[in-house]
Amino acid sequence: MAERRKSKAVKAGSLQIGGGAHISVQSMLNVPAEDAAGNVRQAKALEDAGCEMVRLTVPNVEAARTLAAVKEAVSIPVVADIHFDYKCALESVAAGADKIRINPGNIGSPDRVKAVADACRQKGVPIRIGVNSGSLEKELLAKYGSPTAEALCESALRHAALLERYDFDDIVISIKSSNVRRMVEAYRRIAELCDYPLHLGVTEAGTEHMALVKSAAGIGALLLDGIGDTIRVSMTADPVREIAAGFDILKAVGLKTDCPQIVSCPTCGRTKIDLISLANRVEEALRGCKKPITVAVMGCAVNGPGEAREADIGVAGGDGNGLIFRHGEILRKVPESEIVDTLLQEIEKL
Repeated sequence: MAERRKSKAVKAGSLQIGGGAHISVQSMLNVPAEDAAGNVRQAKALEDAGCEMVRLTVPNVEAARTLAAVKEAVSIPVVADIHFDYKCALESVAAGADKIRINPGNIGSPDRVKAVADACRQKGVPIRIGVNSGSLEKELLAKYGSPTAEALCESALRHAALLERYDFDDIVISIKSSNVRRMVEAYRRIAELCDYPLHLGVTEAGTEHMALVKSAAGIGALLLDGIGDTIRVSMTADPVREIAAGFDILKAVGLKTDCPQIVSCPTCGRTKIDLISLANRVEEALRGCKKPITVAVMGCAVNGPGEAREADIGVAGGDGNGLIFRHGEILRKVPESEIVDTLLQEIEKL
């Protein structure tokens, strides 16, 4: 893995973004903005799932009341998503938003940009500049012919310059695309052009399965490059599903280590145990475990313990039973019905 990119540190509430802080996982509420109670319920569910920052749309000044209700209900930072109307940004700051997502070039005259920058500076609220393929300025589309990586970067830096003009640099940048290759290229470019923290994501990534595949490819590639300070796995699904997906990507690239790593074989004709069900049960049982261990779930009692010798603990399936082993050394044989409970008992001892 490449060395982590050095980025400026900004703070959204109590959460540091960039500056070497851990990579945070966030999501966005999808309940209608006028439904304050519904937004609160969903925000609490996301917080319970481990979400570290939550965003909600503020399409009108009345929706700032919903933001205030969410802010009151959760302890994680709350981000206001603003489109075009600078008054919504001002109302959101007044309502207690911990961060604003906006494109300064889309909110009108320079005095409006200055008003937002001044309000955010006074309250210590950072601004995320959110650029994506569908939001590019017409002149940039004409210049580049399409929403290229170069166009996305130029747009983001143009928006940042508007804020810098008014002495504001508590900025986070995102330059998302639904095209994974373009998204990766754009973030690699912007990472070399500025030191602002970067929020990673593949936009409009699709339903849960394809969104996870695209996000793992795009976000994962960038994280391995040392690029990225916050992430969101955008899914056409319950936002709570995005949180587990985000943490799983961090786990897969070795950036989340306060949890078990589960390795399991794909099964073959030698397997004489319901390994697929067993692996799923073990994974679910360890969902809240904080031990940095490797747990193996193998289908073959002949090769399993040897193949998974590096695992801290594991099971190799037999014919209606399983061998519990530690670092390749067999501890004991147990019936299939007792495998999960026995494995969890051994993990408790570690």
